[in-house]
Amino acid sequence: MSMFKPSILTIALATAGISSFASHAQDEQQAAKNDVEVIEVKGFRGSVVESINTKRFSSEVVESISAEDIGKLPDSSIAESIARLPGLTAQRLDGRASRVSVRGFSENESATTFNGREQVSIGDNRGVEFDLYPSEIMSGVTVYKTPSASLDAEGIAGVIDMQTVKPLSKGERVIMFNGQLEQTGFEKLNPDGDDQGFRGTVSYIDQFADDTIGVAFAYNKMSSPNQEKRWNSWGYPDYSISENKLKDDTTVGPYNPILGGAKPFVRSSTLERDSAMLVIEAAPTDRLNMTFDALYVDFSDEKILRGIEVPFGWGQGKIRSGSEVVDTNSDFITSAVTQGQRVVVRNDYEERNAELTQFGFNTKYDIDDSWSVEFDASRSEVERQIWSIESYSGTGRGDANGIADNIGYVFDGGNTGAQFSHELDYSDYDLIQLGGPLSWGGSAALNDKYGLKDTPYQNTAQDGFINAPEINDELSTLKLAASKALESEYFSNVSFGISYRDREKSKVSEGYFMTLKGFSLSNPGMLSIPEQYRQGTASLDFIGMGNMVAYDTNGLVNDGYYDLLQESLTDQKHKTQSWAVQEEVIAVFAQLDINAELGSIPVTGNIGARYVQTDQSSQGSAANTIDGLVVVSPTDVSHDYSHFLPSINLAFRIDEDQTIRFGAAKTISRARLDEMNASISASYSEQQNNDGNNWNISGGNPLLEPKEATGFDLSYENYFNAEGYFAAAFFYKDITQWIFDGNYEVDMTGVADPATGEIPVNSTGSGSGKINGGEGNLWGYELSLALPFNIFHPSLDGFGLIASHTAVEQDITDQKGNEYELPGLSDQIDSLTAYYERNGFQARTSMRKRSDFKGDVYGLGFATTQVDIKGETIFDAQIGYDFTEAGIESLDGLSVTFQVQNITEEPFVSLQGSSDLQVRDYQDYGRTFLLGFSYKL
Repeated sequence: MSMFKPSILTIALATAGISSFASHAQDEQQAAKNDVEVIEVKGFRGSVVESINTKRFSSEVVESISAEDIGKLPDSSIAESIARLPGLTAQRLDGRASRVSVRGFSENESATTFNGREQVSIGDNRGVEFDLYPSEIMSGVTVYKTPSASLDAEGIAGVIDMQTVKPLSKGERVIMFNGQLEQTGFEKLNPDGDDQGFRGTVSYIDQFADDTIGVAFAYNKMSSPNQEKRWNSWGYPDYSISENKLKDDTTVGPYNPILGGAKPFVRSSTLERDSAMLVIEAAPTDRLNMTFDALYVDFSDEKILRGIEVPFGWGQGKIRSGSEVVDTNSDFITSAVTQGQRVVVRNDYEERNAELTQFGFNTKYDIDDSWSVEFDASRSEVERQIWSIESYSGTGRGDANGIADNIGYVFDGGNTGAQFSHELDYSDYDLIQLGGPLSWGGSAALNDKYGLKDTPYQNTAQDGFINAPEINDELSTLKLAASKALESEYFSNVSFGISYRDREKSKVSEGYFMTLKGFSLSNPGMLSIPEQYRQGTASLDFIGMGNMVAYDTNGLVNDGYYDLLQESLTDQKHKTQSWAVQEEVIAVFAQLDINAELGSIPVTGNIGARYVQTDQSSQGSAANTIDGLVVVSPTDVSHDYSHFLPSINLAFRIDEDQTIRFGAAKTISRARLDEMNASISASYSEQQNNDGNNWNISGGNPLLEPKEATGFDLSYENYFNAEGYFAAAFFYKDITQWIFDGNYEVDMTGVADPATGEIPVNSTGSGSGKINGGEGNLWGYELSLALPFNIFHPSLDGFGLIASHTAVEQDITDQKGNEYELPGLSDQIDSLTAYYERNGFQARTSMRKRSDFKGDVYGLGFATTQVDIKGETIFDAQIGYDFTEAGIESLDGLSVTFQVQNITEEPFVSLQGSSDLQVRDYQDYGRTFLLGFSYKL
């Protein structure tokens, strides 16, 4: 029978622009490549062409972005580019796109790989924060929405694979320099912050020894500023105007929500990142190819935060009767005045440091014309440390000392901020001094250390606080696979193999109370801010509080102005948030590549299965509080499970331009690491509970197994032009197991009662935490279009647009039948890019939009907290010129660009209740401007 082969025209389109493609497409194209006149499209349009061809010739349902050279991805951030792909979007962290969602699933439900190998992460869980990875040293990203058996990663949402360049496929020497100057839209919000930065990349690609050895190297250095004006509310308690007090057991109402308190501040951050990438590729014979790649990233994010924490409804002051103004539409108290209120002036400092190393080796050997083998090995590791300092100052120590203020507020529209009125000058260094102005130091250890119990200064020794969590993540992988070309009417190739992954991730949580050195019951006063640490003032005009004192908190701590006391002595949370998790995963796979005909329609794709065996274990602590102090016993729990994961991908080539795809697969997503660890809060009682157990436990559940789903995809693709296509896709996920809050039994064999140190006879415990269960489904559709305007008229050559629309719905219930909303799910996602590129001139503007969703943010003690996040629409724009097209020999290879990010200054807004008026965070990042150049030798 006749087998489907791409036509000469198809090959010409597939080779347009850029050199590297999906490996399956390369094999088909190579035979005819020398006889084809290549249609050459460069720049952004060339990247579009290559991305289209990756999608067109893939066996799976994929999306991709690509670069014609290292350092020339379409955006300065990998996450920004990924977030514009159909069905994908991103959550911003501190103004930068970082966490990527795929088809309604959060970052924890997709796997991220680097050159096909699973990646470690700097967060508490599996989800990768993409701002760690520099776009400047990547050659492309491919998102697999449907899996195949040979794909060595698991994720219900999909797999995101970042790729480096293959130097031998480049075919020429390339030396390139890229640079950018960066300017924030806000002027310095803090006197010691940055509003200007830079990025620079140098890259080198070459081939040696008759093109049998190739080398690629890239080094990138970045110093990127980011600034923010943030409104942060404590909450909105119910308040009785008639009774002039908050709702309690004695009030009768009616009630109106009032501002409980607020922590507005200005933030200045600088992200420093040094990155180096090395690829060495050797092909000593036509049958042997070996590739070594390495990646090193040194990442440091420094934040300076200054603001005034203002208690209101929950404060010590008294709401002035008659000052309340109620909005009749929402019943919110939109304006009020509190009398006799003290505030906390905050000068905070944070460092987030991470170091990533990644090494990989891959070799492929063709034994003969039909058999080939592949071996792959890798090692990656990341270490992350956070040092986050809160420094308090005010007019006096404790609730009852110092000058109080009369403070009023008037909400901005939509409760997205407020304008405060005040009577004190918070920029007065004689008035505002170091020390804890409110009694927040409710620690038995602090009171005991300073002898404050039952004195007027009880609970007043906390003058600041330090959070210092650490993460270490290590991953080693091995893979051995073989394939054989088949002479069959239905199958062109069979492949099979085995892989091994060994991952260990650990977290150590700690916090420190800060107390001014020299503080004692006989010397309980505040400390005037030393002159050498004064930084002037920071403006809080955006909330009406005027200027406030600004000082060098990190310098004060480093120079010994504070004594530190571990919070873990008296607070269990640091023990329950410290853990280690190990996973050993062995997977075997077999896959048949399909090359057949259904009537006159060529059919390609693959069918296969993976068997995945997992052995997981976790070590942690069982913590209890005895006589005010935390007592712990070690825990060590192991568990194993297995999954059989079949998959099929079919592509029906209706003609040269049109394809119908179908995919089906059983998929899994592994549990979050902060939910499956063995650290728990445990208490033992001589009296049995309702379950007949003496142990009561809450915390991690190391017996958690992965979430499970079966996915189906059906799509139509029409490649009507070298630069254009239209696609419509429907996807459905049948979720058979998820993870929810619930109760379970725990084997506590060998765990001692923290109160006595003895091992109880009854070793069964009643646990509360995360459990497997529930069911449901998720479905949706995607529409995507790449439209070059030259199809309408030749005079429009260079104009075009890229657009996508995704709609997602879900129907998921927990083990008790309660409705559940998936984190990361926006029910509508849109993206649009309009561009012009011709004769060296380039201009484009992009929009990405997502609707409301639930997302993870850092809460108290850097614990992951889920909140409701409002939808957002973000616009970016770029213009540029490539002087190579100008015919000026001295400028050949030079291109310049100018970008504006977040043109409309779209804020990040999160809520803490069912009403849109219950705003938790309103973060205004302003715009960012980038002026860049690229020079290619």
